[in-house]
Amino acid sequence: MSEPGRTELDRIRVMSVDDHEMVRRGMRFLFQAFDDIEVVGTASSGEEALRLCGELQPDVILMDMVMPGLDGPDVTQAIRQRYPQVQILALTSFFEEDLVRRAMQAGAIGYLLKGASIDQLAEGIRAAHAGQPTLAVEAMQALVHSVQAQSGVGQDLSGREREVLALLAEGLSNAEIAERLVISVPTVKSHVRNIFAKLGVASRAEAASLAVKHNLIPT
Repeated sequence: MSEPGRTELDRIRVMSVDDHEMVRRGMRFLFQAFDDIEVVGTASSGEEALRLCGELQPDVILMDMVMPGLDGPDVTQAIRQRYPQVQILALTSFFEEDLVRRAMQAGAIGYLLKGASIDQLAEGIRAAHAGQPTLAVEAMQALVHSVQAQSGVGQDLSGREREVLALLAEGLSNAEIAERLVISVPTVKSHVRNIFAKLGVASRAEAASLAVKHNLIPT
């Protein structure tokens, strides 16, 4: 695990961010076994991590994803915007699709689970420092499923529902849509309810935005 001959300047500077004290203590203790990795500090919250980042100047941050206040994806995005040279490795017990997607969109270079071995964490840190992504199998599966789900958005809309959606996106009211398509207002309302359900949205604005994003209507 150790690499003889390493100097302090050669070591990868790591900061651990987690709201559980035992996790933070564990990181400090476990990485003492590695000559090329040094835990230079810990933070118990996203706010503290953001404050300490400039002071400690870590190379890699092990970032918990679920914390009170600023959660992992939010603080990841903030740190990456302020300190783009810092790589962030998500480290969490959760791998829900939305959380994985948010973490990666925020700028995390990798996503590992807390059940990973210390050697796996060390390899993840080295990879992150080298600018190489590292994803737990579960996180990779979640991302793939998320992409597949998004690629199928709106595919179950009927031809009439697409017509209604297109007019809805133009800003027409139910009455105006009914007049344009020569159907009744209750029928339009029924189509709008079906559209909302199939797209998983709660408003006309969301439906219109999703329609444009996924090319569900002619432009």
